[in-house]
Parts: sequence; structure tokens; C-alpha cells
Amino acid sequence: MKNNTITLLLGILCLSVCTHAQVDAQADSLLQVLQTQQTPTTQKVTGTFASTRVINAQSVEMLQKGVLDFRILHRFGAVNNGFKDMFGLDVASMRMGFDYGLSNNLTIGIGRSTFLKEIDGFVKYRIAQQAQGKKEVPLSLVAVVGAVVNTLPLSETQQQLYGNAQRMAYFAQVLIAKKVNKNISVQLSPTILHRNLVQNDISNNMLSVGVGIRQKITPHSAIVIDAFPQLSGKVITDIMPLSIGIDIETGGHVFQLHFTNAVGMNEKAFLTQTTQQWQNGQFQFGFNLSRVFKVRH
Repeated sequence: MKNNTITLLLGILCLSVCTHAQVDAQADSLLQVLQTQQTPTTQKVTGTFASTRVINAQSVEMLQKGVLDFRILHRFGAVNNGFKDMFGLDVASMRMGFDYGLSNNLTIGIGRSTFLKEIDGFVKYRIAQQAQGKKEVPLSLVAVVGAVVNTLPLSETQQQLYGNAQRMAYFAQVLIAKKVNKNISVQLSPTILHRNLVQNDISNNMLSVGVGIRQKITPHSAIVIDAFPQLSGKVITDIMPLSIGIDIETGGHVFQLHFTNAVGMNEKAFLTQTTQQWQNGQFQFGFNLSRVFKVRH
């Protein structure tokens, strides 16, 4: 009887110790979870825009390292031509380009346009990315520099007068963007453009500040607006390029359907060679198509 009593007491003692240890372990685990939840973290803001371009303009979105973006920008003719050319559908110009992510913060690109037979290239570097939490960053900041060359054939006289250097134009811009909430994003794009060859009464430099706006309407679509008011260096024939469209995200593709008064699809072309006016029906339908490929890890 005595032995049974001692055994029972030892059993109760062991059960008490094990239960106490289990409770302590659960308490420690719960405390760690609570401490983790209370520790501030930094979360980078993504998806400010659906694509690396708003419509014509560059956006603050970057390609990931090792990603190749094959991009086609297509413009039909002006809709005010009516049935003569099916509201512009019989006319077409395009830019085909390849962009590549050297790192998550550095992208390079090259493209060729049928409009004026121009070749353009750019380098795009992310300086800061909007973030929330412990280390809040209120805005995304990206710098872009690039060059454009006109490859239209020159006569022998023109070649002697101008040379190849005079066919060049250069641009630099800073992209400043904020994702206000999950549905609305805005961007300002101060841009300076330098043209080597201009007429005598035209400045070589043009200053413009682009404005980009994105408003989501469904989880996979959004309305976008892209405009570039020219502040200096413009002539009377220069019209502000204005584009209005819709983004549609489908897996690895991003379709951008839009109407625009800009025929050119590089910075030099749409800033200095947009002459069509919306109020006169001088705008055309167009689309941008982007397909990305992971080519290097």
C-alpha cells in the first residue's frame, strides 16, 4: 500500500512538471509570435504601374534581374480620316524594342521606330523605391538617360553640311511617383531634351514635365493617362502629347489599348514632333504589347 502511494505521488509530480514545462514552452512560443508581430518591418511598394511604361512615357517600374521584355508599340492613323482609310486602321507605324534587367535596379533598352526610321536607346536606374513600415520611403525615384538617332538617308550635300552627329538627340529625366493607395498612382517626369540640329529660330533644348496617372477599375485592368506639357523650347507647331488608355494584365502579357495624338514613340519624337490636335479629331488608336522572359537567374 505504501509503495503504491509513493508511486502515485511520483506520477503526480512528474505529470505536474511535464505540464508546467509544456505551458512554459507554449507561453514562450506565444511571446515570440507577439514580439515578431510587434517588431516594425519595411515593406516595399510594388505595382505602382502595370508596365515599365505609362503609355508613351517611362514609368518607375523596373525589370527584375535577368528578365528580357520584348515590347511592341503600335499606332494606327488619325481617326478623322473617316472611311477613306477605315478611321486610321489602314495606316500604321510602330516601335519594336528589347529591354533587359541587368539588376533589379538597372534596366537598359533599345528600339527602332518606323516613324522617321529612328533608333533609340536608354539606361534606367532606380534611386529609391516607395516603402512602408519601419523605414518609410514616401516616393519612388528613377533616373533615365537616352539617345535617339535619325537613320533616314541623307543626300551627299546634307551629309557634308550636317554629318552624322547632327542626326542625334539626347534626353534625361527623373521619374517621381507615388502609389497613393491600392487603386491610384501618380507620376511626374521632369525631362530635358537636347537636339543637335534645329532650325535657326528654334532652341536646341526643350524642357517638359510629364504627368502619368493610373486608376485601377478591376484587379487586372486600369485607366491610364499620359501627358507631356512643354515648358520651354517649343515652337508654335508643337502640341502637347496626350494619351488616354486602359491597361489589361493577362499572365506574362500586359496589353495597353489607348488613343493618342502622338505618332512618335520615343522621347524625341513624341515631345517635338506631335502636331495633331485632339479637338480636331486628330488622334489615333494604338496599343502597346509587352511579353517578358526570364533569360538569366
